[in-house]
Amino acid sequence: MEDFISLFYPELCLICTNNLLKHEECICTLCLHQTPKTDCFKRKENEVSKRFWGRVQLENAAALFQFNKEGNTQKLIHRLKYEEGKNIGAFLGKQLGYAINESEYFKNIDIIFPVPLHPKKQKLRGYNQSNSIAKGLKEILKINIDKKSLIRIENTDSQTRKKRFSRWENMMNSFALKSTKKLNGKHILLIDDVITTGSTLEACAQKLLEIEGVKVSIATIAVA
Repeated sequence: MEDFISLFYPELCLICTNNLLKHEECICTLCLHQTPKTDCFKRKENEVSKRFWGRVQLENAAALFQFNKEGNTQKLIHRLKYEEGKNIGAFLGKQLGYAINESEYFKNIDIIFPVPLHPKKQKLRGYNQSNSIAKGLKEILKINIDKKSLIRIENTDSQTRKKRFSRWENMMNSFALKSTKKLNGKHILLIDDVITTGSTLEACAQKLLEIEGVKVSIATIAVA
């Protein structure tokens, strides 16, 4: 039945809009190959981890793709954030999972934490893109997701046009914790879609590090 439907409604690559082959998902093999990857998962000291030096104590930090303006990565992130891209989110989460599995640094992760949206923003958007990424990540890593212990309590302004200090100031005290005893001593993987200055992830990590014995690593789909 699926083959019959695909004759009339073929699945298209989200980047080039060509028909996807049977084994392809969301993005064709050529477009995925042409989307610029970083080498962050191969090096402990990388362009993402260095952004947090002197700001917050992390175990590891990395991003999968380089954010190239008007390029493949920007198209994927735009679909993920603004076009209810739940499928693309899960697909990108799986790609992130493959990279983590191959890395010698991201070991002994206990639980996945998607960066939370404020309830009002999530209701307006319809979903949290980081939750979609976490779903795909869980499929590969076989690690549970926690979407309840870290919550967003401030509905902050958009970060897009803010400078670094303004982003940091905008995010501090935006998150809160609840029911954290089960997290004592855990290694948490904090995930988001894109890292720019890192202010949102820094605020989340600082809050999580208030839990006794917790370690935090960060992984994102792209770095700008």
